[in-house]
Amino acid sequence: MTKKERYKIVIEWFQQNVPVAETELQYESPYQLLVAVILSAQCTDKRVNMTTPKIFQDFPTPEALAATSPEVVYEYIRSISYPNNKAKHLVGMAQMLVKDFNSEVPDTLEELIKLPGVGRKTANVIQSVVFHKAAMAVDTHVFRVSNRIGLTTNSKTPLATEKELMKYIPTELVHIAHHWLILHGRYICQARKPQCDKCGLQLACQFYCKTYKVLKSKPKSNQ
Repeated sequence: MTKKERYKIVIEWFQQNVPVAETELQYESPYQLLVAVILSAQCTDKRVNMTTPKIFQDFPTPEALAATSPEVVYEYIRSISYPNNKAKHLVGMAQMLVKDFNSEVPDTLEELIKLPGVGRKTANVIQSVVFHKAAMAVDTHVFRVSNRIGLTTNSKTPLATEKELMKYIPTELVHIAHHWLILHGRYICQARKPQCDKCGLQLACQFYCKTYKVLKSKPKSNQ
């Protein structure tokens, strides 16, 4: 199977079986999503969604968040991974939004990555979800699933994975493909124990085919 054929099978399966795919982070504005995505680094969306309502209530605008201190924010996010760094990033991000961007979340990669706590992955999430741009955010799920299925070849870094996915996925589908891969990795193609028996991508998946052949070739037990 060529890579082009594999992409065709995978994309068509997702289109038919997962026609709606979107972020599971809860938000009502670009500012809120930016806060949530910064908090979500190495943390579950479920935990973030439990934490953000109080933050959004007490700091409803970039100005409100910019006027507080990391020490205060820390008390809101102490159950989140790396709360000290994220508290500093959130306040710094808000201050830069107010000072340099008229309190508006920018829509370009170059501007977004200037914000504290915003790397390429976070910037691509904002570009894709908020501004509907063809941006592929590569988190651990996207990285793992792409490699297992065989959508990427020897892509050792998130950036390499992003470039390869962008090369083969039609531009108009990039925004939803990002969510397809994340959700597939979160609920089916899990890190420790992929649920291949529940997966509809078996025939297109290199991991499944290799595993099946290995199991099939094992000698039968005499017991």
